[in-house]
Amino acid sequence: MKNFTTRSLNIPFPKKDPHNSLAMPIYESVSFEFDSAEDIAANFRGEFPAHTYSRTSNPTVEYFEAKVRILTGAHQVLAVTSGMSAISAAILAVCKQGDNIISGNHLFGHSLALFEQSLSAYGLETRFADTTNTELIEALIDQNTRAIYFETVTNPQLEIADISKLAEIANRHHILLIADSTVTPPSVFNSKALGIHVEVMSATKFISGGATAVGGLIIDNGIYDWSINPNCLAVAKKFGKDAFIARLRKNYYRNLGMPMTAHTANYMNAGLDILELRVERCYQNCLKLGEFFRQNRNVTRVDYPGLKDSEYYDLAVNQFSGIPGTVMTFDLESQEECFRFMNRLKIIRRATNLNDNKSLIIHPFSTIYAEFPENERLKMGIRPSMMRLSVGIEGAEDLIEDMEQALK
Repeated sequence: MKNFTTRSLNIPFPKKDPHNSLAMPIYESVSFEFDSAEDIAANFRGEFPAHTYSRTSNPTVEYFEAKVRILTGAHQVLAVTSGMSAISAAILAVCKQGDNIISGNHLFGHSLALFEQSLSAYGLETRFADTTNTELIEALIDQNTRAIYFETVTNPQLEIADISKLAEIANRHHILLIADSTVTPPSVFNSKALGIHVEVMSATKFISGGATAVGGLIIDNGIYDWSINPNCLAVAKKFGKDAFIARLRKNYYRNLGMPMTAHTANYMNAGLDILELRVERCYQNCLKLGEFFRQNRNVTRVDYPGLKDSEYYDLAVNQFSGIPGTVMTFDLESQEECFRFMNRLKIIRRATNLNDNKSLIIHPFSTIYAEFPENERLKMGIRPSMMRLSVGIEGAEDLIEDMEQALK
């Protein structure tokens, strides 16, 4: 089966359901019984795979992880509580005090805060660089560098790095390449084929099926030798290729309380089945809205890498099948004009999220990045005149009509 949706709909359960259910049951159980004391003891020694306690694993969550693993071609997948927990757990698993990572300098606001405020307090240094300029990145690498971290499409700047060049640098220096692929879902993006070692994403966005649940994913593509990383060496000797996910499960995932719930996994399983359909509808809407913005004299700027006149269009075609997510930005004359426009909207919702079924609009300068000084916001390309539009599945003609009346 080649089609993404066909494959998603036909992934078998880990075990046959006794009632032949077509939908994976929700196993909302805290603990699971063993047939003997010997079996449970063997399980705790790692010799008898089975679910014991839902804070460490759960059948419904396991099925969601299996679906993502099969659809992406990954080696292993771990589902966690949120996209932010996916990022923090992945970094913590490969770094220790005194280590550093190199990160893109244009990041989602909370990811930037994680690196600058939270992880730095524990002695982890983040060196920021423009990931579209690979020469800058290579100059920052030293013996304590453990990873290069970047967003496949920056949010909300909508910049795209050449992933093959980043992979070359990471492999040359034997460090990890970690990508946040939240904006580019697995129906359009094959991270393994492009040399990404670890993929993290907020499943809250596209995968949840329309803002139904909060969750995150950590995806190990199985193309990195974990014995190279000094923080994973010991676990690599025991678990080999499975070292990364084993280290996560037995430490940060379990000890910091990061497991996804069964009910959340149920939403995610359903969302995967319609992911491709939603992405395509949203993308077609983006193209029509882009044409509308270009023709409207009140709009001073529009950015979407899927538009042919974008400087990132060729990379979008080569890396994301031409669909670099479904988030656009556009500018009016001022922040005041942005607020006036947003307040007049009737269909498009004023809300902070991405890839809901509903189209959502936000003013990043005054919201997501409000805690940063103005000079930093401007340096990051966050303009007072810019709005971020997450395009939904409504009819394009209705969205255009809504914006036309709001722009008058």
